[in-house]
Amino acid sequence: MEKAPLFDDIAEAPHGGVAHWLTTSDGLRIRVGHWKPADAKGTVLIFPGRTEFVEKYGATAKALYDRGYASLAIDWRGQGIADRLLTNRAIGHVGHFTDYQMDVAAVVAHAKALDLPRPYFLIGHSMGGCIGLRALMEGLDVKAAMFSAPMWGIQMSTALRPVAWGLSAVSTPLGFDQSLAPGQFEQSYVLRADFEGNTLTNDPEMFKKLRTQLNTHPDLALGGPSLRWLNTSLREMHNLSLAPSPDLPCITFLGSDEAIVDPGRIQSRMRQWSGGALHTIAKGQHEMLMDAPRIRKTIIDQTTALFDTQLVTQAA
Repeated sequence: MEKAPLFDDIAEAPHGGVAHWLTTSDGLRIRVGHWKPADAKGTVLIFPGRTEFVEKYGATAKALYDRGYASLAIDWRGQGIADRLLTNRAIGHVGHFTDYQMDVAAVVAHAKALDLPRPYFLIGHSMGGCIGLRALMEGLDVKAAMFSAPMWGIQMSTALRPVAWGLSAVSTPLGFDQSLAPGQFEQSYVLRADFEGNTLTNDPEMFKKLRTQLNTHPDLALGGPSLRWLNTSLREMHNLSLAPSPDLPCITFLGSDEAIVDPGRIQSRMRQWSGGALHTIAKGQHEMLMDAPRIRKTIIDQTTALFDTQLVTQAA
């Protein structure tokens, strides 16, 4: 296994974390980082959102570590310091949304090679929730899942939705699918937005931390998505909406002030998820695992309670 950089100076993660480079089945290099306490009772696979990276989940890894769980987080293809797919590395891009499943396969194989403790569990945030739901439908071997503001739909005005579908659909045959989607910017959101009025977190210290991470390690930054990313993600979210929910316990958190993903799609999915529960977090924004301390603690406590229950069930 080839070791990769792990930026402990910005992660606020448990001591002893290790990162590795992985090669996917289509030849791309991605990065994963893991943290393992002594006598860990299971391993949580952390699937980050679009633009995110391993170190952003250091505090989440620490909270899981303190509750006895190992964790493993990923830089998806096209973000973090994994291989970027365009010459302009500021634009988020993917060939097909289902390509992320090759990253999932590499992560699971790596967890097994490291002999990280079973059983496995899943935390998927935003885009990672979309990738995670597809992985569960395709048989990802986890005992329970938690989703945070999962990207099962994107908020758009009624007028904008057909434009987004139409423009992104013709962008590939007409050869401009690598262009930024309309209204997007090459600069990362946290570097161009002010804390006041931001759509991510209520916590000024956390917002400052997110900025510091990118200013300290600029290679981690990512701007808006390409038209191709937009089109293939819209298609994937539509396809997922037509499929039945997986048969496993699930808890999903949605902030009452969510402004990025579509709450309606989340509510619809969770209404028909047998063994699933939806919790609305009052005043919560999109990045609930990076929101106010009380919100973070509530989510981690309820998530690990769900995971602990599955451990007891498995033992019985």
